Amino acid sequence: MKRLFASCVAACFATATFAAAPAAPGKQQNKMTSCNAEAGDQKGDARKAFMKTCLSAAKPTTQQSKMTTCNDDAGAKKGDERKAFMKTCLSAKPVVAAEPVTQQGKMKTCNADAKDLKGDPRKAFMKTCLSASK
Repeated sequence: MKRLFASCVAACFATATFAAAPAAPGKQQNKMTSCNAEAGDQKGDARKAFMKTCLSAAKPTTQQSKMTTCNDDAGAKKGDERKAFMKTCLSAKPVVAAEPVTQQGKMKTCNADAKDLKGDPRKAFMKTCLSASK
C-alpha cells in the first residue's frame, strides 16, 4: 500500500513538472509575431487585410525579397563595387504603397469639406462626395 501511494505521488510530481514547462513557440506563433511587427501602425480594415494575407501566404520575407531584387539590380558588378552597391541597396527603406481610401476616410474628408453647408445643399454635396471614387 505504501509503495502504491509513493508511486502515485511520484507520478503526480513528474506530471506537474513536465506540464509546467513552457513550450517553444510554434511556427504559427512565430509567423503571427513577425506579421504583427510588419503591420506596424496599421489599424482597422487595412490591418485586418494585411494580417490575413501575411498569415496565409507562404511568401519570402521582406529581407529575402530585398536580397533577390538587389541581386538582380547588381547585375555584372564585381568585388568592392558590388559589395558597396548591395550594402546601400539592402539598407534602403522599402517604398510603402499609399493606403486605399476607406469609407470612413471618405466620410471624414467629405465632412470637413462640407462644414459650412446645411440642409439639402449639404445632403446633395455629401451624396456626390461619398459616391466619387478618390
